[in-house]
Amino acid sequence: MSSRRVVVAGGSGFLGRSLARYLLAAGYEVDVLTRAKTQSVVGNAIIWDGAIVGDWARCVDGAAAVINLTGKSVNCRYNTENRGEITASRVNSVRAIEGAVTKAGSPPPVWIQSASLAIYGSPGADVCDETTPEGTGFSPEVCRQWESTFNESITPSTRKVLLRIGIVLGRDGGALETLTPLARWGLGGRVGNGRQYVSWIHIEDFNRMVEMCMARPDMSGVYNATAPDPVTNAAFMRTLRHAVHRPWSPPVPAWAVRLGTVVMRTESELALGGRRCLPKRILEQGFDFQHADLGAALQDALLSAAVPGT
Repeated sequence: MSSRRVVVAGGSGFLGRSLARYLLAAGYEVDVLTRAKTQSVVGNAIIWDGAIVGDWARCVDGAAAVINLTGKSVNCRYNTENRGEITASRVNSVRAIEGAVTKAGSPPPVWIQSASLAIYGSPGADVCDETTPEGTGFSPEVCRQWESTFNESITPSTRKVLLRIGIVLGRDGGALETLTPLARWGLGGRVGNGRQYVSWIHIEDFNRMVEMCMARPDMSGVYNATAPDPVTNAAFMRTLRHAVHRPWSPPVPAWAVRLGTVVMRTESELALGGRRCLPKRILEQGFDFQHADLGAALQDALLSAAVPGT
């Protein structure tokens, strides 16, 4: 890989900031495509709208890789407007990057596209790997459109990798930003019946996985970006309570979750749904997880996290 410049689209969020720091530390130059220049951007901020090929496309030309993490947060109510924005933000950004890659005189050798394990729906205790059929419902349908747009993109000189990402555990953002204060305040009990599975990955392993996909020309197609030890919600919350030194907490019944998510302007399926996913293909490629144990991963992720209420 001759160039050391990487383009990260949607790089001002939790995942993008961490990945940019990781790549900068590894000696890469990082261009971050963002809708607005903010202090949260790590790297060289370049304005784009996430939908139309504009002047920003020049940064794709000659880059070592383009990594697309763009997408409206699903942490919202699934009304008509938000459903449309969730889908459009994902599909349109893929189309825009395809246009930029096609236009480039020296297209990047690899395009790494984020996706979601939500494509599998909520199949209970059934194990999901990359060959598992899609689920049904709004979230799997969004994922289907998202992935189809990427798979149908025509980039003959650019290898394509799609990462179906699980719940990412890391400092200063992601799921732990919400769950850790609840656990500290004695509200970290199991959610619903607690049998829904949580497929998680430590953010350092996610960053290493992205770098591996950049560096290995034999890697393409779909990979589950998740640790090899998915756990039930009950086990996850118990381990989180242990990590923050809190005792037993009362369970949160499903009816209370549904009521609470209305008040919090989000969706109950984010807490009550789940999937038991394994990273079959990345393990076959020889990826070595540094954080395969949930307890140790949580301890590391919370080591110096700035969590409200601590």
